[in-house]
Amino acid sequence: MKIAVFADVHSNLDALETVLAHIDRWRPDRVLVAGDIINRGPNPRACTESVLGRARAENWAVIRGNHERYVLKYVEGTLAEHGPEYEITRHAKWTFDQLNGLVEPLEDLPVQWDMIDESGNEIRMVHASMLGDRKGIFPDDTEESLREKIAPAPKVLLVGHTHRPLIRYVDGTLVVNVGAVGAPFDGDPRAAYAQMTLEDGAWKAEIIRLDYDRARAIACFDDSGYLEESGDFARLILAEFREARSLIPGWYRAYEDQVMRGEMTLKASVDLYLDACRIAG
Repeated sequence: MKIAVFADVHSNLDALETVLAHIDRWRPDRVLVAGDIINRGPNPRACTESVLGRARAENWAVIRGNHERYVLKYVEGTLAEHGPEYEITRHAKWTFDQLNGLVEPLEDLPVQWDMIDESGNEIRMVHASMLGDRKGIFPDDTEESLREKIAPAPKVLLVGHTHRPLIRYVDGTLVVNVGAVGAPFDGDPRAAYAQMTLEDGAWKAEIIRLDYDRARAIACFDDSGYLEESGDFARLILAEFREARSLIPGWYRAYEDQVMRGEMTLKASVDLYLDACRIAG
């Protein structure tokens, strides 16, 4: 039995199409998607249509990630529509506005998927960990930390969220972070997904990395209107994409409070932060 698992597309259509073409050539028995199809990228609608269309046609299992949950807060009216908070979240509003007719299918996605394979192994997929969709599993987690994040432990736990791939065994549980299709944070800009193979009753995992046309993907940030219409926070998102590393948490720690209090404009904070990170912005 063969299973392909991917996550964290983040509206990157070029990376998604490359991964799907590779999966099609591998011809797995199942395809699993561990959330974050949308947000922080220029092609949310096309990516959502592609994933959900294939899921319906080919019986894929798709779960919701924290970014689906976040963007869909606009349905509830719980995100700001003006002021500093709105400027920070404009990129999510732009994403939401592209999803006309696709909101309900995204709302209907579950947050967890389970199956028992032909050998009696429980395979479970959640977006980040068993502690929630923002409590991620990282390569430097201790065994004690991992035990907490996977409990109650299945035989195989599949996750995404941190954009950093990982394959580890903890007390007989195979833990696989499949990395990110659209925005890796491990310094390797190539798209990532996991190939799972059942051999003699035991699962083995391999992380696949794929080159794709990143120049075209970067151009799409401008061509789609995403950068212009999403405001200065989108410059941080693009910088993360270019650098293949996490930058936004550092901005939050350094500048969010000042921007929210009106002591500094978002643009000024982004300029300062990118300069401090030695990134052209």
